[in-house]
Amino acid sequence: MQSLQLSESMRKNQLWNGVISITLLEGRNILEGSTPASFVIFRMGDQRFKSKTLCKSANPQWREQFDFHYFSNRTGMLEIEVWGKDNRKHEELLGTCKVDIAALPLEQRNRLELPLENSQGLILILITVTLFSGVSISDLCVCPLEEPSERQQIAQRYRIKNSFQNIKDVGFLQVKVLKAEALMAADFSGKSDPFCILEVGNDRLQTHTVFKNLNPEWNKVFSFLIKDIHDVLEVTVFDEDADKPPDFLGKVAIPLLSIKNGQQMSYTLKNKDLGQASKGVIYLEMDVIYNPLRASIRTFQSKEVRFIEDNQKCSKKILSRNIDRVKKISVAVWNTMQFMNSCFQWESTRRTLIAFLVFTVTVWYLELYMLPLFLLLVFAYNFTLIRTGKVSIQDSLESMDLGDDDDDEDKESERKGLIDKFYKVQVIFITVQNVLEEMASFGERVKNTFNWTVPFLSLLACLILAVATIILYFIPLRYLILIWGINKFTKKLRNPYAIDSNELLNFLARVPSDVQKVQYSELKPCGNSAPLRKKRSGLYERKKTPALE
Repeated sequence: MQSLQLSESMRKNQLWNGVISITLLEGRNILEGSTPASFVIFRMGDQRFKSKTLCKSANPQWREQFDFHYFSNRTGMLEIEVWGKDNRKHEELLGTCKVDIAALPLEQRNRLELPLENSQGLILILITVTLFSGVSISDLCVCPLEEPSERQQIAQRYRIKNSFQNIKDVGFLQVKVLKAEALMAADFSGKSDPFCILEVGNDRLQTHTVFKNLNPEWNKVFSFLIKDIHDVLEVTVFDEDADKPPDFLGKVAIPLLSIKNGQQMSYTLKNKDLGQASKGVIYLEMDVIYNPLRASIRTFQSKEVRFIEDNQKCSKKILSRNIDRVKKISVAVWNTMQFMNSCFQWESTRRTLIAFLVFTVTVWYLELYMLPLFLLLVFAYNFTLIRTGKVSIQDSLESMDLGDDDDDEDKESERKGLIDKFYKVQVIFITVQNVLEEMASFGERVKNTFNWTVPFLSLLACLILAVATIILYFIPLRYLILIWGINKFTKKLRNPYAIDSNELLNFLARVPSDVQKVQYSELKPCGNSAPLRKKRSGLYERKKTPALE
């Protein structure tokens, strides 16, 4: 009975029934004397966001948007801190302020000019508190989608004819966490006290703990409201320790678009990097209902900003992997350039004559609408190769080895104190590592778009290109440029608080890179899983307050 009461209390404390949307616009007269680069940190409970760091300015323009979970049964005090950072990475608190969320009117946009304590400046923000229902934790006997009337009501909400009623409400996700088998023994007694954490973006829910069991049965149903159909459901299994942080037992990542509705699936647990198998299997049953039009519109908007997490560590393995990924893309570009150059050098007479004929005909008959039409042909060609079995979208998974965390390297580095002694080297190392990651991911995402890695995104791209082809064929280019210019010049007048974003980059951000393809791939259950050594969790510790940088 005590366990049931604790489980019910934990369930109520997890469920949020609204969203606090905060748009950070600008600061005024924040800096006095020196002008370091400034950023803002928002705190509410264990939820924390950090804005981007700007160049030196006394009146910084951030133009960023964040979403907090709103709990109507709690007192919500939003704490805001403005920080400055100089060239030596020294951080200084420039000012603070607070906002009582409970005192704000609901369902309307509130424009606030907040003066900073211990400073002459102020910051300008917009806050909207929106209430909703749909996030829940229940037992199998009261599953929301099992009730025909409730399923029909949810399906009605996401029908095409209701697409423009609530653009931000993209879909509904239901996850049945049934059981797990053959988990890793984390205790000296040869048992574990496992529980699961489910995450979709910043949404996070948790099961109860099953004590002293390697084959736990949770039989719980979790419901989420989907804000982006390209999000990934992450299910992580931990072992509960009374006086220590929980131990990591295994994890799976499931893209929402890959979910097979109503089917009970078994997933082999993976390690923290999602690159190799861990010990144990988890059984899930999932259902996704979403509106395709709202999902398509959301694809071209900026991705949700994630809560502040722990600092990223230096890793020679990750750096080496990113170098190999960039090298692979560079070799492909270099080979293409070499092939084109060979046509001009008459290395093959036949090849040069064919290339010259194609060049002449293309230039002579080229029209602007043919450019998106050519990209459509590339999509069609790759789709034909996949359908005929000549190329598989899983080809790159076997060659990509994520390996395991460099736990031993990190521990050895910490013992020697190299990171503390050479802080600047660490910053440069991480910067290079991240730049290589961005370069490799960009090229891989472009490739995976044309390779139909995510059919929804490739089909959406084909639709956009088809529309572009028709528009360019019937409408003169100068009219299109004129419309684009009028939109750019009047955008500030029509919406003074608009947040700039690049639709193309937003689209590509939803396409998985090759590393993410490996992480999201499903492993086949293995009957004979060797026991793995226990590892301390680094994922669960993000609930703690990390450093600012």
